[in-house]
Order: sequence, then structure tokens, then C-alpha cells
Amino acid sequence: MSKIQVITDTDSNLPFDLGEKYGILQVPITIQFGEESFQDGIEIQNPALFERIDKTGKLPTTAAPSPGAFAAAFKQAFDQGADSILCFTVGSKISRTYESALVAAEEFPQKKISVIDTGFLSMAQAYIAIAAAEAVASGASHEEAIEKALSLTKRSHIYGSLSTLKYLALGGRVSSLAASMANMLNIRPILAMRNSKLDLLEKVRTRKAAMNRLVELVCIAIDGKPVERACIIHVLNLEDAAILEAELRKKIDLPKDVLLVDFGPGLSVHTGAGTVGVIVVTKE
Repeated sequence: MSKIQVITDTDSNLPFDLGEKYGILQVPITIQFGEESFQDGIEIQNPALFERIDKTGKLPTTAAPSPGAFAAAFKQAFDQGADSILCFTVGSKISRTYESALVAAEEFPQKKISVIDTGFLSMAQAYIAIAAAEAVASGASHEEAIEKALSLTKRSHIYGSLSTLKYLALGGRVSSLAASMANMLNIRPILAMRNSKLDLLEKVRTRKAAMNRLVELVCIAIDGKPVERACIIHVLNLEDAAILEAELRKKIDLPKDVLLVDFGPGLSVHTGAGTVGVIVVTKE
């Protein structure tokens, strides 16, 4: 039986222990503070990231892994005996990661490498990679594993809420005045995946209203279908994460073990501390 290596990037927010369990390699996003660069999730995590942001009042930039970083991961996989590679990247409308992986694949013209744009981010992306790894472990072929993985794209849903517009103001995406007014009025923007991007869906007032709206949106999205996988994502906000899971469980039959996952630095820098959200995948 051929050995198929599954690879993704750290915008998947795939916990490293879970990645190790499924044998999935991860290529890190880069976080850049001026001349200093850090590997997402490896050299910097959210506590240190936001401590630095709050201290300096400046946001870092993020960069897709270079083609060289992907090429190194591909070489590692082949050196360790892989016959082919399945590389699942964060959505191409979100990052240039997909392009970097495609360029890297050209360095191995005699090898079988499929680079797949998941069109998602965070654990929705990770669940696609996991589905491929599970299929491979069950004896699926390269093509069958891709088909199984991509079946999740029509069954995955992401919703989130920001607790503040402070970080959007730092990034220049809203004015400081608008952010201050929104914070005074306790405005909570609601985010959702639309056209393969995490976009502003609407705005509500108060933390409770945001939680209720997230639950309502998930209920509408799944439309009574059983939930196969679920996780709560957050940025330094365990309190709201616990509340959101509890409220979801009142309305939906979630799996017994719902993952609690950091919305990692490659993504959290764009939403800010306090972000909380939910990702669900319904059954086929």
C-alpha cells in the first residue's frame, strides 16, 4: 500500500498534538513585527502576541509560508518514504499560501503532489485535512482521500463574534472614532464564511445578544442535520468560549467532546483578542 502524506498550514489552527495523532505535517504562517519574524504557533502564540500588540499599539503583519518552506516540508515527507502528498491550504481568498504551495510543488516534477485550496480557515480547514488522513489510514487511494476530504466543504459552517473593534482600528480597517463608539455601545460584530472569506455578517449589541445570535445562526445553517464534528475557537477568551458551548448544547445535539481551539496568531491578529466562534461539520 502506498504511503500518502497529508500536509496543511498553521492557519488550520490544528493543535499540534492532534496533528501528530493523524500524522499531519504543518507549515507555519509567519508573524512579522518590524524586522523580527516568528513562526505561528511555534515561536509565538496568542498571549505573547497580544501582550506585544497592546504594549506597542501596533499590529504585526502576517505572511504566507514561502515556497521554500513548503518545499522543505514536501522533501521531508518524501525522505520519510511518502509516495505522494496531499497538501490542504487555507483559502486562497484569505492568503497566498495556496500559491506558495503550488510553486513548491513544481520543484518535484517527478512526484505526485496535490495542492488543494480548502476555501476555509481554522479548524474547518483542519477537519478537511483530518478527513483525508482518516481516509488514507482506512486504505483510500490518493484520489479517494481528496474526494472524502472535500465532501466536508459543503457541510462546514463557521460563525464568530468580535468583542472589540480596537484591533480593527489598529489595522486601519475602521477608524479609531468608530471603534471607540462601537465599544461604548457594546457593539459585537458577527462574522461568517461567505464566498470563501470570513466577512462581517451583521452587528448586534451586548455579549448576550452575540452569543444568542451565534447559536441561532448555527441552528439555521445545520437545518436539523446531525453534527459530526464541532469545536469552539477563541482568542484569549475562555469565559465566552464556555458560555457559547453551553448555549449551543441547549439547542443542538453536539458531540460529547467538543474541541476548544485557539484561533491562532496567523488569524487572531486580524480579529483581535476576545474573539469567540464555533465551527460545525454536519454528517453526510
